[in-house]
Amino acid sequence: MTVRTARLSEPPDPARDGTRVLITRYRPRGVAKGAETWDAWDRRLAPPVELLDAFFGRKREGRKVVARDLDPIAWAEFRERYRAVMAEAEGRAALDELAKRSAAGETITVLCHCEDETRCHRGLVRELLEESGRGK
Repeated sequence: MTVRTARLSEPPDPARDGTRVLITRYRPRGVAKGAETWDAWDRRLAPPVELLDAFFGRKREGRKVVARDLDPIAWAEFRERYRAVMAEAEGRAALDELAKRSAAGETITVLCHCEDETRCHRGLVRELLEESGRGK
């Protein structure tokens, strides 16, 4: 079983990627319907907006960002809070679905926008699956 990660901007590699699953909260801008480079989109694996805002040092009122350049939370705190979200029922269900597909022999590649996987939730998704023995 294999779970890989990639940036959304990386071109698909059918020989390597298997099923590409987008794990962002919002649909990427500028990608026309029918021009998607992903096979599935699972928002349940995206960090909550409040957590992303805390990590990027933003504050919202409703849907509008009203403050920027606030003190962001550290990666360690983001990591801990994201893992807690994934331990809840919706996150566990999404992880279990990926794990079942991977265990059945399907290669899964999870996609996000972030440049650095070591500071991106896509790396945490793979880590959670590997820790549980479900994503190796």
